[in-house]
Amino acid sequence: MSVSVQEADFDVGAEIAALTAGNDNAGAVASFVGLVRGGEIEAMTLEHYPAMTEKALAGIVADARGRWELLGVRVIHRVGRLLPGDRIVLVVVSSTHRHDAFAACEFIMDYLKTQAPFWKLEQTAAGSHWVDARESDDAALRRWSDAQ
Repeated sequence: MSVSVQEADFDVGAEIAALTAGNDNAGAVASFVGLVRGGEIEAMTLEHYPAMTEKALAGIVADARGRWELLGVRVIHRVGRLLPGDRIVLVVVSSTHRHDAFAACEFIMDYLKTQAPFWKLEQTAAGSHWVDARESDDAALRRWSDAQ
C-alpha cells in the first residue's frame, strides 16, 4: 500500500505493473485517473500541507482495506500548477475479485474528493477562484456511510 503526493507526473502503466509485480493472487485491478478539465479552465494550482496530507491519504487507504479484501493500493496525487489534460490523481487497487477492486477504487476516490486536505485554485480568463466540493461529491461520500 503506497501513497505519494508529488509535483511530478506519473506513468499509469508503470504504476500498475509495479503494484501487481510478483502477486499472482490478483484477479482484478481497478484504476482511476483524474485529469484537469479544459474549457474555461486555463490552469489549476493544488496546494496542501505535506505531513497532514500524506497522513489523511494513508487513513483513507486504511479505511478501504478495512472494508474490502485488497492485495495492493497505490494512490498518487499531484500538487502544484497543472494545465488542462494533465493528470492530477491516480488510484489503483488490486484484489482477488473485481467487486472489491471496483468498490475500493471508487471509495478511495470519493473520499479523496471530499476529505483529503487539498486546496484547488482554478485560473480562468475571468480570474482565479478557489474550488469547493460539489454537492454531488458530498452525496457520493454519504452513500458509503449509508453502506456501513
